[in-house]
Amino acid sequence: MTIEEAQQTVDRWIHTYGVRYFSELTNMAVLTEEVGELARVMARRYGDQSFKPGEKDNLADEMADVLWVLLCLANQTGTDLTEAFRRNLEKKTARDKERHKNNPKL
Repeated sequence: MTIEEAQQTVDRWIHTYGVRYFSELTNMAVLTEEVGELARVMARRYGDQSFKPGEKDNLADEMADVLWVLLCLANQTGTDLTEAFRRNLEKKTARDKERHKNNPKL
């Protein structure tokens, strides 16, 4: 599935099952919440914390939740994420093409 197809799929789902999008501000809050849930799993899987009894190691699902809400926000704001990602990659390449290679910390 391409990013464009993912945006279209989310839009169809919202209009079929979700009635309408939450407001942009609500979805921004939901995105923050989902990133926090992802951070919790990361801290337990890769950090110093451990999972509580009954807590699930659902890393992929938490990442998908973040992506879902990001796709919702893109749709709501008229953002073509495919084009935005292409431009962002060009920016990073121009800025960092030698930076990381020359970083002694890496």
